[in-house]
Amino acid sequence: MTTTPWDRWYSTSCCLCCHVRTGTIILGVWYMLINAVVLLILLTALSDPEQYHLTSAELANDLDVMDDANMCIASAISLLMILICGMATYGAYKLRAAWIIPFFCYQIFDFALNTLVAVSIVVYPNTIQDYLQQLPDNFPYKDEIAALSTVCLVLIVLLFIGCILGFKAYLIACVWNCYRYVCGRGAAEILLYVTANDTTVLLPPYDDSVSVPPKQGPPPITATA
Repeated sequence: MTTTPWDRWYSTSCCLCCHVRTGTIILGVWYMLINAVVLLILLTALSDPEQYHLTSAELANDLDVMDDANMCIASAISLLMILICGMATYGAYKLRAAWIIPFFCYQIFDFALNTLVAVSIVVYPNTIQDYLQQLPDNFPYKDEIAALSTVCLVLIVLLFIGCILGFKAYLIACVWNCYRYVCGRGAAEILLYVTANDTTVLLPPYDDSVSVPPKQGPPPITATA
């Protein structure tokens, strides 16, 4: 019996030796808390824009960093993320595989975006220097970082992004294994229910039973002299 690559990487345990179902629940709750804090900060900033609004003078830029429209969009995204993470947590807890799919798709999308960032840094290494020049003057260690060579900066950034991508890939594998576990658990419960409750005898259709010719009986026994 041959095993597919998906079966080789399948495991029911994740970090800290906990079950993938427990890990998915913890991950979903953690993402919910982060997005809830972000949503709270954004709503507070919308309610008091004079205190939390960052102007162009503070960041040495000609444009405002975030106006009210962008903050409303960010608030809507945070609210959507809370909903998606809540669905994943509920799906892992109640063994509903379909509820985990949106969170898994979000993980794939986030991983693809970070991969594109790494590729753009390799293709356009000067973007790091441009980004450093846009930072405010009071940013910690700005001059020391800007004094490094472009190759050194690219290697440091790629190493940092590579660690992030590796960690995100591991979390994606945990959620995918949880999805497979929930699907397998549901299929096993359905099979057990059908096996335990199926007491009927399956008969062939009437037309098929009529069309089958009757079996001939054995030949008569004749007495021999």
